Amino acid sequence: MIDNLKYKQDVAAAAGCDLPWEKLNGKSFLITGASGLIGSFLTDVLMYRNINNGMNCHVIAMGRSVEKAKAVFGEYMDMDTFSFVSHDINLPLDSYEGKVDFLLHLASNTHPVAYSTDPIGTIASNIIGLKNLLDFAAEHGTERFAFASSNEIYGENRGDTELFDEEYCGYIDCNTLRAGYPESKRCGEALCQAYRRAKDMDVVIPRLTRSYGATMLKSDTKAISQFIKKGIAGEDIVLKSEGNQYYSYTYAPDAVTGLLTVILKGVDGEAYNIADEKSDIRLKDLAALIAGFSGAKVVFELPDKTEQLGYSKATKARLDSKKIKALGWQPAYTIETGIERTLQILTDK
Repeated sequence: MIDNLKYKQDVAAAAGCDLPWEKLNGKSFLITGASGLIGSFLTDVLMYRNINNGMNCHVIAMGRSVEKAKAVFGEYMDMDTFSFVSHDINLPLDSYEGKVDFLLHLASNTHPVAYSTDPIGTIASNIIGLKNLLDFAAEHGTERFAFASSNEIYGENRGDTELFDEEYCGYIDCNTLRAGYPESKRCGEALCQAYRRAKDMDVVIPRLTRSYGATMLKSDTKAISQFIKKGIAGEDIVLKSEGNQYYSYTYAPDAVTGLLTVILKGVDGEAYNIADEKSDIRLKDLAALIAGFSGAKVVFELPDKTEQLGYSKATKARLDSKKIKALGWQPAYTIETGIERTLQILTDK
């Protein structure tokens, strides 16, 4: 991926954003879930700054698979400013004794089939894994801790607003299998606030929305990821509902610059939506957009039982972005340009 011209352009553009990068000079930055959609792009951006701007930030990528890490981060493995740590975050982080100035917890199940087939793991990473990382950060004097939360904490739109701001709290039926993801994210946010008070920690909470990009995992079953994979393969794009769901989406480079904005400029204890109205779209229109770029057609198909268990019940989930934009963040891509670049990178055009 890193050799793809358009991907390199996206990395360079994100690395060139107007941010207080000097805060990372000589610091260490641990990222859990580093080989995922967002984590891998973030790692590439930080390493770009190290290589091209002399930032000298020690990037510590954490994940469970050494083989996967070598495939994703092979070119960095022998660099002094990069380390990979193989660890299951649901176990205490006793084996790593190095300095960590910034810690971003990104590791989590983030797609429907995983919610239904690994419900315990989904909850555990957002509560048990988070607690282990908070304990580590508290014991090692971490400068700032960031917990990547989700638009799903807002639940179902009650019809009283068009956009969810950071104070909104919608309905979630907690007594369901599917509630494991949003409720564990809600609990995770509360756990962060508890540690702030009890351990005098500095914590920020970026709330990501439905994200996509060329670094998506092959196992990702989110609707947008399935649409993209079908479009690339030249197959019919399968819509498993009427497609009236109205959601916010974020291209991975914008998600990463949003994360960095919150981490480097956000206020301790605050949550920030990372989203933009130019990337809000109905599911059926998203399917048609990808089909138009790829020359495929859209067909309708009923989901199987496993898929149904993992699907969100929310029909409208659009996020208000005024708070993060007040920090100076501006997205560089619309849903159209983000989708087009994703398809171009993945087909190497």
